[in-house]
Amino acid sequence: MPRFHAWIDVAVVVCVLIATNVIAHFTTVWASIATVPVSAAILVVLMRRRGMQWSELGLSPRHWKRGTLYSLAAVALVLTVVAIGIALPFTRQFFLSERYATLSGAFVASMIIIPLQTVIPEELAFRGVLHGTLERVWGARGVFAAGSLLFGLWHVASSLNLTSGNAGLTAIFGSGLWGQVAGVTGAVVATAAAGFVFTWLRRRSGSILAPIALHWSLNGVGALAAALVWQISMG
Repeated sequence: MPRFHAWIDVAVVVCVLIATNVIAHFTTVWASIATVPVSAAILVVLMRRRGMQWSELGLSPRHWKRGTLYSLAAVALVLTVVAIGIALPFTRQFFLSERYATLSGAFVASMIIIPLQTVIPEELAFRGVLHGTLERVWGARGVFAAGSLLFGLWHVASSLNLTSGNAGLTAIFGSGLWGQVAGVTGAVVATAAAGFVFTWLRRRSGSILAPIALHWSLNGVGALAAALVWQISMG
């Protein structure tokens, strides 16, 4: 019976994530802002009521120190890679995105919107709640395989216009239907791979602080880099 209940928990979490993704991307602007954070909070409360421990959610204070050390290492690595990417002319074009045409807009997105609307709630949902429920059913292999795949599929809706809004990707894939398909496929593969790394950090450190830091640095530092490259290119 406990194993059956664990399966029910996995099913409930996956269904909530699917509904959240649809509402966030295909309804109203306000829904796109609030749905993911609200859903993540609901999932944490729900699983706590179902008996899940803070350590299973990656939120135990015992692992904060280790999580912080891994966080600093992850951010430093991303900063190094981004700096190299901006410096090289071939890779610089992949940072060009119309979404971050101003430094002020990129700063607000990096420091407020991305952490609160995307990074923290997604990590609570995936490396916190989903991680904990999958581990109860399938163990580490299930967490890595199913968790990474679901994280990749989570990004299908958000990547529908990926190639049309990025100069580097448009140059490679084009902006038509096949370019869109290629962009979505690439985004799913890339984010599934990122999910695998986030999961490794979560298990290695015992805390979701490390995947939060890496996730933020990929998105937040990426936004600042995009704005910087845009200013250089337009100037």
